Amino acid sequence: MSSAAILEPGVFRRYASDQLVTLAKLVLENAFQPIVEVGTGSVFGYESLLRGQERIGFSSPLELLDQAQEVGQLLLLEQMMANRALAKFASLPDFSSATLFLNLDVRLIHQGQHFIEKVVQHLRKANIAPSSVCFEFSERFDNTSVPEFADLVTWMRKEGFKLAIDDFGVGHGEMKLLCDYPVDYLKIDRHFVAGVDRNPRKRHLVKNIVNIAHVLGIRVIAEGIETEAEFLACREYGVDLVQGWFIARPTTFVSELQPSFPHLADIGRGRRSSQSLDEILIRKQIEHLPAVYENESIDSVFELFRRNPRQAFFPVLNANGEPRGVINEYHLKEYIYQPFGRDLLKNKVYERSISHFVDRAPVIGLDAEAEELMSLFANMDNSACIILTENMRYAGVVSAASLIKVINEKQLKIAQDQNPLTGLPGNRAIRDFMQESGRDDDETRFFCYCDFDNFKPFNDHYGFHMGDHAISLFAALMKRYFFSDGVFLGHVGGDDFFIGVRDWTREELNEILERLLSDFHDDVAELYSPEERIAGKIRGHDRYGAERDFPLLRCSIGVLELPQGLLLDDLGRIGAEIAAVKANAKDSEGGLVFATFGETK
Repeated sequence: MSSAAILEPGVFRRYASDQLVTLAKLVLENAFQPIVEVGTGSVFGYESLLRGQERIGFSSPLELLDQAQEVGQLLLLEQMMANRALAKFASLPDFSSATLFLNLDVRLIHQGQHFIEKVVQHLRKANIAPSSVCFEFSERFDNTSVPEFADLVTWMRKEGFKLAIDDFGVGHGEMKLLCDYPVDYLKIDRHFVAGVDRNPRKRHLVKNIVNIAHVLGIRVIAEGIETEAEFLACREYGVDLVQGWFIARPTTFVSELQPSFPHLADIGRGRRSSQSLDEILIRKQIEHLPAVYENESIDSVFELFRRNPRQAFFPVLNANGEPRGVINEYHLKEYIYQPFGRDLLKNKVYERSISHFVDRAPVIGLDAEAEELMSLFANMDNSACIILTENMRYAGVVSAASLIKVINEKQLKIAQDQNPLTGLPGNRAIRDFMQESGRDDDETRFFCYCDFDNFKPFNDHYGFHMGDHAISLFAALMKRYFFSDGVFLGHVGGDDFFIGVRDWTREELNEILERLLSDFHDDVAELYSPEERIAGKIRGHDRYGAERDFPLLRCSIGVLELPQGLLLDDLGRIGAEIAAVKANAKDSEGGLVFATFGETK
């Protein structure tokens, strides 16, 4: 055992004032924690975390940093840890396509240019693109109150670094940062993530934080994911990236880092859902504009506009293929039309790179709903387009005109999907309702599957005209009893119907369904001849061709309850449970059976 290991921590701290960095070099390590893409499970990057501070008597990294600041060694300590993190990052086989997240202490901002210059030097030696590094501004202190902060952010963006707001929601000045500075990522603090699947207030806050960030073209990272339920909730609320113990704990060993966690993409989904109608229509309208990279020369932009004279803007990407925004032609016109303007842009002293001209634009995934994209446009003034991504990388853009086409075509498809006999939405709309409701766990939801019993012998005996009459009769009764907002009525086909309701009690729904069944039983009996109505049966052939007696037509309804807080994105599981409760309803005396998801037999 070394002598250092047997000394009391207090001894280190007593003599550490002048030699803190020297001691830190001996014991401190960089641990990497993966930050993972929600949709694919692929590792997007790693946050570098300080470990080993307890060996020199500090209970937490923050305590060590505070001590370093007190003795005037914070810059040296942070520089050392950043260089070590970059060296470890460069040893990863996939570092060129990953992002390293480094924390930048606000107390270094007044020395920030010196700190960043050293980082840039290290990056050049290691052949790491600046856009592979993201600096996190912790909200432990108010960054925006430091006079040098604005100039530092401008300089960091010019160099190509990415920026993130850490600890969003529990610190200082987050909204000022969002409003006034071009950040790339927003990290939701663990406080809002913990138990988000069970807490309606947290769910509401997370949903709105995600929406605000996406309107501003900012990606959202949820920190501290510790359970599958938290992961599922964050995924469904639109979070882009996640990190936490549920995915992987921080490790100091590079060999323990893996490039992906593919099982995350399938959690809660079972079989992968097919593309939604919205995604199909959006993919038809997407415009695959060529993009420029922010680290390219300004000449590449002039050449792009020259080859595309009718195009007023182009997307700008960082070295990792992530959208940074758009570059508009009008920004360059003041230089184009000035004498020596183009030469001025390329002058190394004047230093005007592509990053100087980037305008923010809304960024969202291809799997978003058309209405969500339209809402982004409505909330983003003077936006030239919405930038679409697939697995976090640039996929194309859509304009307002293209979105109007998507909305119109969607409405046409929905109209075509309606059943011509009843005028009710068909299977596509039913699936969309079930999927949307499964993801919205703020309320209790009920899925009611209605199926006629003994319909075939009735239809065979009285003919298709009377069969259609019975179907129309049931549809009319559904519309009579279910007319409030939040109710969905669908016609699966033939004699099968669907009713979806939200925020009802089981007692309320049971009462209405019993009245529906009673009225249908009474009304449909009038369609039989007096003799068969009195006998309560008709003679017919079953599906195997055998002749026998059948009871009068009735409807059975199986009701599946999804309790508040239960979040589902697997239509296969939902469908299997509905089939089970429907079978139980057919076998029951009254024809009406309720079951809670997960409790069907």
